[in-house]
Amino acid sequence: MRFENALDLMLVHCQGELGHVLMNGAPEIPGATMLDKMNHINTVDDSLRRFVTFEPRAHVAQSVNLLLAPVRKNADAGFIVLQADRAHPMSGSNCICVVTALLESGRVAMREPETVLRLDTPAGLVVARARCEGGRCLSVSLDNVPSFAELLDHEIDTPAWGRIKVDIAFGGVYYALVDVGQIGLTIAPESARQLAEAGIALKQRLGDQVKVRHPTLPGVDEIAYVMFRDHEPDGAVRTCTTLQPGRVDRSPCGTGSSANLATLFARNEISVGNGRISRSIIGGEFLAEAIGETQVGGRRAVLPRITGRGYVYGRSELRRASDDPFTAGFALSDTWGPQVDLLL
Repeated sequence: MRFENALDLMLVHCQGELGHVLMNGAPEIPGATMLDKMNHINTVDDSLRRFVTFEPRAHVAQSVNLLLAPVRKNADAGFIVLQADRAHPMSGSNCICVVTALLESGRVAMREPETVLRLDTPAGLVVARARCEGGRCLSVSLDNVPSFAELLDHEIDTPAWGRIKVDIAFGGVYYALVDVGQIGLTIAPESARQLAEAGIALKQRLGDQVKVRHPTLPGVDEIAYVMFRDHEPDGAVRTCTTLQPGRVDRSPCGTGSSANLATLFARNEISVGNGRISRSIIGGEFLAEAIGETQVGGRRAVLPRITGRGYVYGRSELRRASDDPFTAGFALSDTWGPQVDLLL
């Protein structure tokens, strides 16, 4: 069966986090830049985002990456991260999924042993270096956008945990980074639901108390995620990023690892040439390295490189039918958790 009006997706995961890639069939998105296009989705027409990220075509623990022709002349491809709450400017795990899909599908020619791609994102230009062999991507290294700390050890009052300290940092999106011991939990699979609910509660609390605005990216003006962190005996950072309406990232989180790297850099705990392993709640790993230093709006910023691997595991075709009663999608609290009303 062939559908006349269809969306073609490659099914990809990065260290267990689903980052499907919408390869063909999407409508044109207005905007002179990728940031304009993201803001159009978030403020004017979110119908495509809802169609591909809500039930019955999707589930809570996934993202869909909208592949677009680049606007920047020096880029090979562009993409926007679509999630259940909104479109986001950048994601490391999703970027790795996009690079893997582009190369393993043949959309961009693969060169062994290394292919370099330049990706146009709403957060800026990201350079990816894919290590390739036998038609597969064995790893992808992302030279991410400049990352910087906004606030360090900022104290907030919470009803559940009293006064706690958070770091606020930008790593492609804004993060609140919280040492997990402050809320009496550990980053482990059996704690995933508690961590997810704690992260969403903190995100709401921070939305009332902390305002952010990127100095050069209009519309990037919210703390997108709360990331819990802990320190492992081998020096790695255990990470757990929480996403609305209440789930945890299965990957070590590339933009979160970049934001955490920025806090380490701001505290002079790492310097250019140093790095840290980021380890996810299920044990997947990224390498986060500081490869340079720059300035963003007068702020000292680090240039992060994130290395990980994605896996293509299938393809899917979605029919867009005018008589489908659920084109806007839906979400139920039995699967999406008690905070589902934050999305609808």
